[in-house]
Amino acid sequence: MRNENRTWFSRGLRDGLPIALGYLAVSFTLGIAAKNAGLSPFQAMLASLTNNASAGEFAGFTLISAGAGYLEVALMVFIANARYLLMSCALSQKLPQKTPLRHRLLIATDIADEIFGVSMAVPGKLNPFYTYGIIAIAAPCWATGTYLGVLMGNLLPLNIVRALSIGLYGMFLAVIVPPAKENKILAGVILISMAGSFMFTKLPMISALSSGTRTILLTILIAGGAAVLFPVKSEENAASNTEPSPVYEKNILKKEIIHET
Repeated sequence: MRNENRTWFSRGLRDGLPIALGYLAVSFTLGIAAKNAGLSPFQAMLASLTNNASAGEFAGFTLISAGAGYLEVALMVFIANARYLLMSCALSQKLPQKTPLRHRLLIATDIADEIFGVSMAVPGKLNPFYTYGIIAIAAPCWATGTYLGVLMGNLLPLNIVRALSIGLYGMFLAVIVPPAKENKILAGVILISMAGSFMFTKLPMISALSSGTRTILLTILIAGGAAVLFPVKSEENAASNTEPSPVYEKNILKKEIIHET
């Protein structure tokens, strides 16, 4: 069992390397926002270690620079990161039923969009040590990039900083495109999600909501609709459906008896 966990952890480290490189680039720009908010490099790094979410951190740094109180910052960060509650619930269903509670809690402490996407793409059930491997290499790079952004962010040209930020979007496309090629339903859901996300930024009332709130609404509507229209059978039900029925076995037995006589 230990050897199996080590193997999965090594796979997580390998698959998490592109995420780590993307995090290093994107969090660099986040460090600039932290510096403008008056945070020291250590404070910014600590914020990234405890809150691995660009939208939540950026919102928090913006409120801090505006002189907001603790309650306002905490409430805004909670709203911006509320979508991770849904991701944690979905990822929990992918874990084996016998997975201890401690593993579920540890994974939930660092669920981000990219870590969630790569973990959900694993065929079959998810070994927790696979996600641990991704987190072990991605989280330190996120914090390190923020630290370096506070130190050197203002020294780089703005065009280079913007170019670094695009890398994470390309990596996220690499996560969703391969599964979409193999599953037409998944490809359709992804396209609908993209169109819905664009529409939500243009609709009068919905566009006024935060990006995290819009993501939650889209997730509930699209994922809920897909679950109702195209339900996915669990592995247990799929296995039971592949077993021969008693009637089928009885007919086979009759044919064997007739053949022998």
